[in-house]
Order: sequence, then structure tokens, then C-alpha cells
Amino acid sequence: MFARVKKSGKYQYLQIVQNHKEKGKVRQQVIATIGRLDELQAKGRVETLIRSLSRFSERTLLLLSGGSDPNLRAVKIGPALLFERLWQRTGIHDAIKKVLAGRKYGFDVERAIFMTVLHRLMASGSDRFCNLWQRDYAIDGAQAIELHHLYRAMAFLGEELTDQKDAITFTARCNKDLIEEIIFNYRRDLFSTLDLVFFDTTSIYFEGQGGQSLGQRGFSKDHRPDLRQMVVGAIVDDQGQPVCCEMWPGNTADVTSLLPIIERLRNRFGIGRCCIVADRGMISDKTLKVLESPDSPVQYILGVRMRKVKAAAEVLSRAGSYREVNPEGSSSKDPSPLKVKEVVHNDVRYIVCVNSRQARKDAQDREAILGSLREQLKNGAKSLIGNKGYRRYLVVDKDAAHIDEEKAKAEARFDGKWVLRTNTDLPSDQVALKYKQLWHVERIFRDTKSLLETRPIFHQRDETIRGHVFCSFLALVLRKELDRCLDAAGERFEWAAIKQDLKALQLVTIEESGQRFAVRSQTQGVCGKLFKAVGVALPPTIKEI
Repeated sequence: MFARVKKSGKYQYLQIVQNHKEKGKVRQQVIATIGRLDELQAKGRVETLIRSLSRFSERTLLLLSGGSDPNLRAVKIGPALLFERLWQRTGIHDAIKKVLAGRKYGFDVERAIFMTVLHRLMASGSDRFCNLWQRDYAIDGAQAIELHHLYRAMAFLGEELTDQKDAITFTARCNKDLIEEIIFNYRRDLFSTLDLVFFDTTSIYFEGQGGQSLGQRGFSKDHRPDLRQMVVGAIVDDQGQPVCCEMWPGNTADVTSLLPIIERLRNRFGIGRCCIVADRGMISDKTLKVLESPDSPVQYILGVRMRKVKAAAEVLSRAGSYREVNPEGSSSKDPSPLKVKEVVHNDVRYIVCVNSRQARKDAQDREAILGSLREQLKNGAKSLIGNKGYRRYLVVDKDAAHIDEEKAKAEARFDGKWVLRTNTDLPSDQVALKYKQLWHVERIFRDTKSLLETRPIFHQRDETIRGHVFCSFLALVLRKELDRCLDAAGERFEWAAIKQDLKALQLVTIEESGQRFAVRSQTQGVCGKLFKAVGVALPPTIKEI
């Protein structure tokens, strides 16, 4: 059925015509003659007829609405749709609901926490800004959440429990601990036994006082010793899954916190023996003695500071053949080349590891520095003292300067190598591979650091500060679950691209002639692949509300 113009004499008439077959031939049948075209156009009756018919066609009504003044509202739907599924899949939703059971709040605490976590993922910043940010996003159940609700939700997460059985001197047991334990038990049957854990810390400084006890002055990794800070420790299992986060005052040293945290970890998650993987800077000599005692339930794999530990020079110079673990491949997708050699020195087991590709790069970089230094020495030595790369190989005698050739030669023994210290009975190749996982975990901690860039923190109480930081940890859990889904689907995308393309997915609500329609924008970039990897169906392109 279609419209046509029929000429009769000097006039044109608008008709509705229908095609039909008659004895195998297509015939046209006039259904109705609307009237003279010039008169219809003069009185605007063509537009009136079309708009009247558009009530029975959503797409036509939307096209026509562009010419009028419809009521429009656009919101971003991609982030909430995707991460809502992961929120459910990781067990976070059920864990929060379980801890909330029996409490009577005048708002949906779980929705307030989800909104805060989503804000950490997509924008970060203070809770005050989160309340404004959510206006442009469609988050199911969060429409009635106000700023004071967010503060109360943070206080709930950081609220200290009556039972402080697993508390330690510098960190209390809170509601967020219960949530972590429920999430871990949910995942434990599927993924992890927590035999191997990775531990690292970061610090967050405050512009203000930083709560009643958390904000203290200590060694600042942010180079802000003038400000109060807190320390955040994160535990990750060997599958790359975040297990829990711990928070303690900023004047607590990493080396003094490790043993109490491990003991608390064992109690909280029911662990027998576990192996901790960390850099040497995390472990003091006193802590090492405790770890190496016969009755210690904790094993370790530690990186050795080769240029600072005297035993490293003896270990590196010890004769012995290397065993190849991974050959040097031709593709960037191949595993990094790796050879290992085991050395026992003073009854301590060391593993020397070599990456031949990295060794060549280290040698080339050193030769480039030395070559540049030789050229710069022709112009005098004063301008070279402040250059850290040059200063390593430079010797200054009064007004003269020359290259320390012995130092350059000694540096060659470190090319492509790293040394591990362990008290495990794992084969040497497994020790090396487990430690290499720490490098991947350190990338996770870099993600943690960026997610914890939640300054400025306006909270004045310890419980709201703990809740504020814990939401960043939950954001990390969701991000790592997304990474797991993408790996299973054989996909890998930059985080910046993921955020940009998720925010580009919008839903436009159009109200026209008493009817309301929701129109979804097209997926851009990697958005469609993200939804497919997570198993989330996209909303229909057009839907009547």
C-alpha cells in the first residue's frame, strides 16, 4: 500500500493505492482519494494525516519528532549495564545484602555503594562529585540516592564490629571485612585455595586531618611528608583476583605490618600454609628470621636487591649451568625467554634468573649511555653531575672527570638477571615463574593506585574513610573480573578505550504526543565486544515506555 498522485485535467489528486495480483498480473486498486493535492498542501492536511498515522509506527513518530519540539533526555547506559552483571557475578551484591540483613535504613544502601563503585571505575573523585556525576547515568535504583546517603553508606562499610577477634593493633575488624570474606567464600569453590598470595602496599595522603587515627605522618611514597597519610595493603591471589584490602595508620612501616597481616589473613580465610610473593623491600631481617623458623606456617619467594645485598655478588659469581625454561621465541606473543640456576649460599636457597632478550637490551642501553657520556665529557663535567644515568659511571677528581670503566664492566653482570630468595621446596623454574607473576600483579597494584586516586577525601571519620577506600577496592574486583571475561573471549582492550566506548552508549527518551519512547544509540568501538564477552544483551534500538 502506498500513496500516489493522479493527474486529472489541470489538477493533481492524492490517492492511497494497493497492489494485488489478478490472474498472475499486478493490478492497482484505489483505496481512497484524499483530495486535490494543492488544496491539501495549502491547508497542511498532508502533515496532519501523516502525523495521525504515525501513532501506529514508532519509527515514523521518532522521525517526525525532529521537526517539532519534543521532550528529550539522554543518559549513559553502558557502564551500569555491563558492571551490574559483574556486580552480581562476583557475589558483591549478595554479600552486601547479607551483611545489611536486619538493618533498617531509609534508603537502598547497596545501590548507594554500587553507584559509588561505578563512579570510581568511570571517573573517580570525591563522593560529593559522585552525587552530581550520577545525573548523566542510568543506574537502576539509584535515582533517589542523595549525598548524605553516600556518606552513610561509606560509614556502614567502615563501621567497626562488636566482635574484634581477628583485629590487630593497627587495624580494626569492620563490616567491609565481612563482605570480603563472603565474596571469597563465594569464589573459593570456583577459583582459589589461596595457597599463594601477593602482597603490596600504597599510601594515600589527606589534605586535612585524615580521620581520628588513620591520618598519621610517615614515610610518604607520594613525596608529601608534610601531609598526613594512611597506608593501604592489597592481597591478590595467584589467579590475579583481589582478595582483600587492609588499612592502617600512615606511620606504620610495611616491614612491621607483614606478619600481623598474614596471621590475620590466615584466620579470616581459613588458610593452613601459604606462600607469600613480594619484593625484598617488604621484608625486614627480623621478619625473615621469623619466616624461616621451622614452625613458621608461611613460605616466601622474595626478590633480592642485587646491588645492595652482599650475598647477591657471591650468588651471581657462583659457577654452574643454567636450565632453559622458556626458549627465545620470534613473536611478541611467545613467553619471555627464561633460564634459571639454583645456588645455595650460607644455607639459603637462591634462584638466579636470566632473560636473554632483556640482557641484550640492558647492554645496548648501557653502551648508549656511555657513548653519550664520552661526547658530553668533551664539554666539561659540571653539567653531568645532576644526570642520574651519567652519574652512575662518572668519577670526578677535582676539576677533571672520567668514566669509571670498572664500574661499567661490573654492571654487565646484572644484564637481564634477577635473583630470588626462597624457603619453598618448589622446583627452581616454578619459583621463577611464580615471581614473574608478581610483575603482572604489580600491574594490578598500579591499577589499584589509579583507582585509589580518590582525593580529595572530605570524610572526617575513620569509618567513612575506610568505606570510601573500600569502594575503590570493589572497583578493582569488578575490573579484574572484566579482564577475566575478556581473556576467556580472547579479547584485550585498553582501559581508556573501554571507558570511552561504554560512555558512548546512550539511551534517549523522547516524549511526543503523549507517548514516550526510548531510543538506544549504536555501539561504538569495543562496546559490542565487551557486552558479548560478559554475556549481557543490549537493549532494543527502540522501545515504547
